[in-house]
Amino acid sequence: MKKIEAIVRPEVFQTLREKLVHLGINGLTVFEAAGCGNQKGKKGAFRGTSYELPLVSRIKVEMVTEEHRTDEIVDAIIEACATGEVGDGKIFISPIEDIIRIRSGERGRQAVL
Repeated sequence: MKKIEAIVRPEVFQTLREKLVHLGINGLTVFEAAGCGNQKGKKGAFRGTSYELPLVSRIKVEMVTEEHRTDEIVDAIIEACATGEVGDGKIFISPIEDIIRIRSGERGRQAVL
């Protein structure tokens, strides 16, 4: 099993969600996040005063899937979220040692399905 975490722009989340549902991925955990990388925040002006927002709003999407589906899901994330601009986001893939459903005690693949 693999855990896929994607940090993406908020405006592409709905498109990403639709692509994942189309692939049969229904179990997601979604967080509102803020951060900075190469983008280094945003600058703006309000009533003649300049300001800088050091963090940019993002959405973090997490899912656990079978290892053989990882590339398919990563491709869907890239297709839905890539604009070609700095700040499109990142995808992190981690191995999952075990999964336990709290309600029933099921372990492994059965706990995810």
